[in-house]
Amino acid sequence: MKTQEMQAAYERWCKCANADLQEQLAGMQEDDKAIEDAFYRDLEFGTAGLRGVIGAGSNRMNVHTVGRATQGLANYLLANAGASGSAPSVSVCRDSRNMGQEFVRTVACVLAGNGVHAYLYPRIEPTPALSFAVRDLGCDAGINVTASHNPAEYNGYKVYGPDGCQITTKAANDIQAAIESIDIFDDVKAMDFDQAVEAGLVSWIGEDTLDRFIDAVAAQSVDGSENGEAGVGASDGAASGAASAAEQSGLKLVYTPLNGTGIECVERILKRIGIDDVTVVPEQAQPDGNFPTCPYPNPEIREALQKGLELCESVGADLLLATDPDADRVGIAVRHGDEYRLLSGNEVGILLLDFVCQMRLASGKSLDGCVAISTIVSSTMPDALASGMGFQMRRTLTGFKYIGEQIGMLEAAGEADRFILGFEESYGYLSGSHVRDKDAVNASMLICEMARWYRSKGMDLVEAIESLYERYGYYGNKVISVKYAGADGAEKMSKIMGSLRDAQSAPKQIAGMNIERTVDYSKGVEMPVVNPGSDAAQVLPAANVVEFQLEGGNKLIIRPSGTEPKIKAYMFTRGESAEASEDLLGKLEAAAHEILG
Repeated sequence: MKTQEMQAAYERWCKCANADLQEQLAGMQEDDKAIEDAFYRDLEFGTAGLRGVIGAGSNRMNVHTVGRATQGLANYLLANAGASGSAPSVSVCRDSRNMGQEFVRTVACVLAGNGVHAYLYPRIEPTPALSFAVRDLGCDAGINVTASHNPAEYNGYKVYGPDGCQITTKAANDIQAAIESIDIFDDVKAMDFDQAVEAGLVSWIGEDTLDRFIDAVAAQSVDGSENGEAGVGASDGAASGAASAAEQSGLKLVYTPLNGTGIECVERILKRIGIDDVTVVPEQAQPDGNFPTCPYPNPEIREALQKGLELCESVGADLLLATDPDADRVGIAVRHGDEYRLLSGNEVGILLLDFVCQMRLASGKSLDGCVAISTIVSSTMPDALASGMGFQMRRTLTGFKYIGEQIGMLEAAGEADRFILGFEESYGYLSGSHVRDKDAVNASMLICEMARWYRSKGMDLVEAIESLYERYGYYGNKVISVKYAGADGAEKMSKIMGSLRDAQSAPKQIAGMNIERTVDYSKGVEMPVVNPGSDAAQVLPAANVVEFQLEGGNKLIIRPSGTEPKIKAYMFTRGESAEASEDLLGKLEAAAHEILG
């Protein structure tokens, strides 16, 4: 957008934006850079919906950008309504972030203004509870007001399809096209909130839906205790068999919801499986969109877990669980000797996959035909587990919606029971088909059951992952990201990705290792599968990803983020020892930084 266009857009917002934004707009008047950053583009509706900094302007999260996106979604739903002629409906949820309640009310008012029924959770709830509600209530879509693990100044807006998955790329493109045809001030239809409630176009999601969600999570219990029945099918108040199993295991837990949504559902499910010795980090127990003790509430980073680690030291906990603000991801730290060791998302995914498989075998069931699903940017070690244990391992594009899509395909074929686990390296896990997104409530349950089971064998989870490395090899993983902020950031990112695809400028070696194969996912690539059996081959959707397969089973993948102005580099190594794998990772990291400038 040209400078004069940005200035014109700014002046129009000064005339038309609501009163709450006028002070911010006035503060930009003499600041050309602030105007440029707020108005150089419209906040893009990508495959994950909207995400951006809260504030005034077309490139910000505010009631007007949220209203415009919702009008586009309403137009899309009405245009694609079925032959029944019934009005579409949408489930709506939010996490603890600032402006979340205002954005939910905006969503509800715009949906109602278009005759679309909005079902609202009456309080903050986890992302998986939204995915569950969409199918439980038979809705046509879902909207989750969340920015996941981003810093406090962000909020976002994720859209889900009727299957409970985040929308497909095609649906996102169609909704984006609908949004682009809408004037942000003139074309958005809205009904007064109270009138919408009175008219029956806005209603509250009942406690029964949340109860069914908790029941569905509990049904995925594999109970690793020696008693064999801990908590499965028990009520929240009873959990009759679970208490004795918990006492036997003696598992002591510290939990932090990082000032987000997890505490209600995680505490309920832990009680169901008999984990009663739980200490919640007091500074992070209550919802707070400012995240005062962890400005970057991401369970992947140690700083976010620091309060929890300090409390673990104080109470002598065996395990720390930390769910992110919308409780779809979970990070852990494990007491190992005199220290607490953080396990990576890949390590927890590998441990869970092995644990679920072991529990299945112990119950007398076979792994033949079972399906585990991960992404192309997650650890390659599960391939070795699949080869050794006999289950099928599928690889999707980055984003849990692609894992959810695979679960949906199995369910549609009447084969949902084949699915055993889905995970991605960014701390997202799911067992069962009760939802179509990563589920930290489900994962917290499985992690505690797993820790309890290993404890009964005299092992902690650090020792457990080490035993798997000794068996399958030392697989190393690391992710780095480089930000390209500002109006020219997108152009820089495009040039880098273009250079990697150009035969003249693409690297010939990386970190001194020969490139055995280059995979350009923008052209569509056959889905990688270990033990495909009789299942038909699938082609992955085109994606802006370049993969360099290096000698020795090592790998480097370059991928721009779909939600932030940055490029990520994913490094994968395999060595005969931890030291050898770590040494290779260091060399790949240096090479990746050089590639990304």
